[in-house]
Amino acid sequence: MGRERGVGGGRAGEGPRAGVNLPALRHHNATLVLDLLRAAGAEGISRLELAEGTGLTPQAVSKITARLREDGLAVGAGRRPSTGGKPRTVLRLVPDARFAVGLHLDRDGLTAVLADLAGRPVAVTRAPLDLGAPADRVLADAAEAVRDLCAAEPHRPVLGLGVAAPGPLDHRGGVLRRVTGFPQWDGYPLRAALAERTGLPVALDKDTNAAALALALAPESAGGGDFAYLHLGTGLGAGLVLGGRVHRGARTGAGEFGHQTLQLDGPLCGCGGRGCVEALCLAAEARGDRAEAARILGAGAANLVGLLDIDRVVLGGRTVAADEDAYVRGVRAVIEERAARGGAGAGVTVTVARGGDRPVAEGAAQLVLAPVFGRVGAGE
Repeated sequence: MGRERGVGGGRAGEGPRAGVNLPALRHHNATLVLDLLRAAGAEGISRLELAEGTGLTPQAVSKITARLREDGLAVGAGRRPSTGGKPRTVLRLVPDARFAVGLHLDRDGLTAVLADLAGRPVAVTRAPLDLGAPADRVLADAAEAVRDLCAAEPHRPVLGLGVAAPGPLDHRGGVLRRVTGFPQWDGYPLRAALAERTGLPVALDKDTNAAALALALAPESAGGGDFAYLHLGTGLGAGLVLGGRVHRGARTGAGEFGHQTLQLDGPLCGCGGRGCVEALCLAAEARGDRAEAARILGAGAANLVGLLDIDRVVLGGRTVAADEDAYVRGVRAVIEERAARGGAGAGVTVTVARGGDRPVAEGAAQLVLAPVFGRVGAGE
């Protein structure tokens, strides 16, 4: 497979799609098989089960798995005891056959991860970053982090680089827009610039979308319904998973959650507006009133629950990580208060994506990995 990007179009959290027995769709069918191998984990899966799960013929599955074995992507995992017929040979994915780099560019720092095919990080690096510095300096710091990470594991083939950055941005064109507080990035072709600097294929998306993608692909999220990931760090944004897909909107601007107005005559926000939930929440944190910050975040979350009728709210980011329990309590309390008054929110769960900002970098790696398995990545 080399550095070829897989075919997108599947849903982030759904099961495998039906295969098609046509030579022109050979790569499409391989992604279906790879996805079932990934889901089976170390226990593995038989060729018969692969055929049943993909809708492909046993002959087609045999040809695909033979190629995957030749490429080092699959390996035999023993045989299952006979239940009356011939013992079934079991295959499993080789997670360390390929890798992806995920890069989170934040306003004041960067996090880079090297992730295997299963999405597990095998190396992580962090460094300070000044997003307000000239573009050449920011790109040099980012490219150096990527090179250092790859150099630490020089024999690991890398499929590409996924980049998660603050929004708004155009993920299809790979271009940043007016990042709150850093309008000088408006129109900057970040994807092309980093591809030139690193020599890797690059996928770009908003930080919250990347994290939401990783959460949707997690085994524990299978069949988990619609949810919102709310990231509170140097800013505040949302990643939305609706109908099993990361929802980006017609202009890829969905999820600018931090700039909904809660107070018309409130403090000035970096976006130019007043009384934004981001400005209010971060101001409460700055003065040490975490309970108030959590309730403000809860008010925004309750609005989102009422608007979208989602099943879950997942909190993340370094500010939440500083006191996860306080934020979960505060957000849950406001949502439950709304529900008790007859509003939406009954039965909505509030949880935390642990690891502070790291889930964003892990999600950035999934922008590269997800299409390999026929799942939705950056190319939608």
